[in-house]
Amino acid sequence: MSAASVNSNLGSKVRNKRRGRNLTQAELARRLGISASYLNLIEHNQRPLTATLLIKLAQEFGLELSDFAADDDRRTAAHLLEAFSDPVFEEHELNSADVRELASSSPAIARAVLTLYEQFRRARETLAELAEDSYAHQESQAGGASGIDPTRSLRADALPSEEVNDFIQRHMNYFDELEELAEALWVDAKLKRGARFAGMAEWLGRRGIGVQLSAGEQRIVRRYDSDLRRISLSEALPPSSRNFQLAAQVALICHHDVLERLTDDEPGLSSSSSRTLARLVLANYFAGAVLMPYDSFVRSAKSQRYDVELLSNRFGTSFEQVCHRLTTLRRPEAEGVPFHMLRVDIAGNISKRFSGSGIRFARFSGACPRWNVFRAFQTPGLIRVQTSIMPDGDKFFCVARTVAHGRGGYGAHRATLAVGLGCPLEYAHELVYADGVDLDEEDGMLSVGVTCRLCERRDCEQRVLPSLRQPLQLREDIRGVSMYTDPES
Repeated sequence: MSAASVNSNLGSKVRNKRRGRNLTQAELARRLGISASYLNLIEHNQRPLTATLLIKLAQEFGLELSDFAADDDRRTAAHLLEAFSDPVFEEHELNSADVRELASSSPAIARAVLTLYEQFRRARETLAELAEDSYAHQESQAGGASGIDPTRSLRADALPSEEVNDFIQRHMNYFDELEELAEALWVDAKLKRGARFAGMAEWLGRRGIGVQLSAGEQRIVRRYDSDLRRISLSEALPPSSRNFQLAAQVALICHHDVLERLTDDEPGLSSSSSRTLARLVLANYFAGAVLMPYDSFVRSAKSQRYDVELLSNRFGTSFEQVCHRLTTLRRPEAEGVPFHMLRVDIAGNISKRFSGSGIRFARFSGACPRWNVFRAFQTPGLIRVQTSIMPDGDKFFCVARTVAHGRGGYGAHRATLAVGLGCPLEYAHELVYADGVDLDEEDGMLSVGVTCRLCERRDCEQRVLPSLRQPLQLREDIRGVSMYTDPES
């Protein structure tokens, strides 16, 4: 970071840190070597926070520079905007400026509001499910017993998957300690690119842990018997998945203490289920780092211009494994293109998401159907390319393709998912997929959004809900391509 002025809105964050230490403005200003009046202007966002002051503040409070990053506030504001798009808030005159001010000036209160909304939303969904159960039972067994499980209740805890997604996002999907452990395994086990499975199996054997392929269990791809100290892997797995599962089990057996340390003290993981899921996710991170070592992978990614299929062939990994690994290239002084990634099923459910590009994902509602990751289902197995522009003017370059999940063999069920990978448009020229695409032609960019409720565009043929930011105007004398589009806009 240079000593140039950092144009950010971090004054409220400085104020919160100072108050948390019970320091007066005068005392903190003295320690920073500035006047109290200048600090007061910084805290009220009337003066920029320079890089030099950022470093001093980080040293003063014993923090990392990333703790002063504005990304957390922007994400909180984005989640608040989405929460307030719920029709329950329609009678309140909320605007985006108010929401952003709340996220910036009172982040703790903003997060508390989000927690309340999440609990309210889950309670509402549970009540709806209970009502549906009750109605269905009455229809099928008129006058009979309730048919509703009495143990079902309104859950107040957060979904583990959401907490883990937030955990990964806070760390920008980069864990240096796991990278170092993966590199150490390569050296200690003398791994070679074409013989990683045999190398890991031999390394485990020296530690008294056996590895075998199993054909007996149809629905289990990996099992570790701690009494027999034996890892069993399904022989129906393709080699890329077999290598990945073995590397993940290495992390869970040999580095469990590290996984626990990374997750147990994490304040955002509020339950044992969340922490367990986080450890499994980190074990998968370790596996990706083993199969695609950081230094050689980032060099290959850049030399091959991020051609996912070529990288998949070079490292013996799957298309999805490469996409996920590309999102982890955050090592200082050796960073790759900042990617975002999401994985969806054919019903539109998002099962994996991470944003290193700055793009926003829907958290409480369905995503925009115009994203090319959803259109990938129309052309299975083919790469789809898209340049897109968000309502706020941010531009992205995205590729998407379907992938198959499941075991091999005739008649085996294989789920079809779609994986989307994207980056800010200014990085697109580094990707082979942008060859032949006019990146400067804004007319050729597809207008996309986050969700219908947050999108102001009134001419979208795929709009299914009215926009929070536009008054609902329905007419009986004219109809557009959607009930909520304005045909004359």
